[in-house]
Amino acid sequence: MQQTGTATKASLSPQRQRLIEILQGINFGSLEGLHVRDGEPVFTPPPQRVRVVRFLAENGPRPEAAKHDFVLKAKVRELLTCLDSIENGVIESIKVEHGIPVLMTIREEVQA
Repeated sequence: MQQTGTATKASLSPQRQRLIEILQGINFGSLEGLHVRDGEPVFTPPPQRVRVVRFLAENGPRPEAAKHDFVLKAKVRELLTCLDSIENGVIESIKVEHGIPVLMTIREEVQA
């Protein structure tokens, strides 16, 4: 499990870096059906990306997506902390605005 107190993208696990890159690529919309195992995002099965297209607006990926490293925003750090607490489960949806997670719906397995 990756420490979430880290403040830069480059210090994260490759799976967490990929998650951030996917969110930046969405820019506005949501990521749906993201599996979490041992606190890490899993991309098999692949989650679904739902993009919102805003007319007469910038709809491409965030400019930060081209950078190898940058300081993580507070909402991104909070998402990473949530991954740690989920441990194993499915995130139904992560709503994304400006490439940043703003709302999350979680599906969790009930322990017998």
